[in-house]
Amino acid sequence: MTVPAPTDGTRWRCTLCGNLTRFDVTRSSKVVEYVHLDLGGAPTVEECDVLSESIESVRCRWCDAVDEVELVDRPGAQV
Repeated sequence: MTVPAPTDGTRWRCTLCGNLTRFDVTRSSKVVEYVHLDLGGAPTVEECDVLSESIESVRCRWCDAVDEVELVDRPGAQV
């Protein structure tokens, strides 16, 4: 089950403890990276294009609840 990402007008909130600021997010991404290797072989990613991305789960860092995070309106956001 994917979890909706916050927008300019919304944010996450844990329904159990009320946390608004600390979450562990598990996401899957499909990316194309331009990797530059130095002469010693150490890689550096110089460009990254995200082809697709989905949030799989959001866990509250305060109470450890999973699947208890909801989207709520952000204060002062233009709706």
